[in-house]
Amino acid sequence: MPQYDELIDWIRLTRTDGVGTKTFRQVMDRFGHVSEAIARMPEFAGKRISVVQPSVAEKEFAAATKAGLRYLTWSDPEYPAPLKATEDAPPLLLVKGDINVLAQPMIAMVGARNATINGKKFAKMLAADLAKAGLVVISGMARGIDGAAHEGALLHGQTVAVLAGGVDVIYPPEHQGLYEQIAANGAVVSEMPPGTEPQASLFPRRNRIISGASVGVVVVEATPRSGSLITARYAADQGRDVFAVPGSPLDPRAQGPNSLIRDGATLVQSIDDILAIIPAERVSAINISSKPNLSPQPIEKTKENNSSSIRLTIEAALGSTPAAVDELIRQCQVSPAVVATVLLELELDGRLERLPGNRVALIGTV
Repeated sequence: MPQYDELIDWIRLTRTDGVGTKTFRQVMDRFGHVSEAIARMPEFAGKRISVVQPSVAEKEFAAATKAGLRYLTWSDPEYPAPLKATEDAPPLLLVKGDINVLAQPMIAMVGARNATINGKKFAKMLAADLAKAGLVVISGMARGIDGAAHEGALLHGQTVAVLAGGVDVIYPPEHQGLYEQIAANGAVVSEMPPGTEPQASLFPRRNRIISGASVGVVVVEATPRSGSLITARYAADQGRDVFAVPGSPLDPRAQGPNSLIRDGATLVQSIDDILAIIPAERVSAINISSKPNLSPQPIEKTKENNSSSIRLTIEAALGSTPAAVDELIRQCQVSPAVVATVLLELELDGRLERLPGNRVALIGTV
């Protein structure tokens, strides 16, 4: 874990409005160190972005310490390697429990909150088998399938719960006993500050952590609009294997898994179906660390490089349709460092959106 002053800087930049996970990565790629990024922010963002004051970050750190939480940054070896390699990995994670479990290979299990008795029974059995096989089961500690998966994993191993709110906010409240078991035999994780109440908008963010930290996602019962299918879509976008447990066409909770199978997900009737796709050697390969590039890159200020004309050239090549950065460099015949600097300025100005596949698009253009 970084030293106190450095960690405070990580908290400050992470909690700054206008600096999302992708922007944070871009800033760190440019400057290499969080304190340097904060110091240079006015140079690129002017008054558009105001970095959180140290006192705010210190207050959050004190609350986390009091709650027995620990911070993980991209630079920590315990940060889940598969998650670290995703484009929108959270710069900070807060953890309660055994922090070392996060460095182990994990498989996600998600599903309906209003699950059937048989669905929960199968989820618990499958999670227990996965734990026996040496995989850590990761889920969202929700009612139904999530809770059953955690319970099954705890029978033979460790499990990880990712919360939409703060790590110290137990949700749903009836899972307090389960929460305590997970914290004692695994870990509870969140990217949100302590005390954050779970809100609808935070659950998709939680879901991309669950899928990103895993080597694959298993869906057990889910309606067509279920959040579990959002997790499955994140998994596919992140290059993870997607597994689904089939069910009766007469049950709406089977429509989600059945549609995933129709679209190419692996049908699961037992752990053998999973281990046939994710053998031990593949788990090891996925778990290899792939931390973001935190070494400083050359900064080429646009104002020192015929700023106006270069910036106009790059902006003119952009639009609302996503474009690959590599293609932008070729078309504009400008160095990658200059293009990166202009894109960073546009992003900090709230005019640029970064998309998967190293693509970018202007915001608010027709």
